[in-house]
Amino acid sequence: MPRRRLDPAAKHRGYMLAARLTQARRASGRSAEAVARGAGISVDTVRSIEKGRTSTPEFFTVAALAAELGLSLDELYAFAQAPSPSELHAPDDTSGRAFT
Repeated sequence: MPRRRLDPAAKHRGYMLAARLTQARRASGRSAEAVARGAGISVDTVRSIEKGRTSTPEFFTVAALAAELGLSLDELYAFAQAPSPSELHAPDDTSGRAFT
């Protein structure tokens, strides 16, 4: 069965997840191979997530990576929910009032 196309918000969450996992791995000074081995997953899976080819990895894969990198699932979730740059732009204020 073919997978459904991801909407832009889902793609953004996948990008943010990948960015946080990559950031944590690099901060640890470890290679993708070392993290994959410690998490019990393939290095191809780690690379695929980090490069954004896998936008929606399996839960247990994310949980294993989080544990290996010392990240909480709550932290990963919050980071992945960060608004995209297009969502940060406030609508034009045509009322002439200043923000307070």
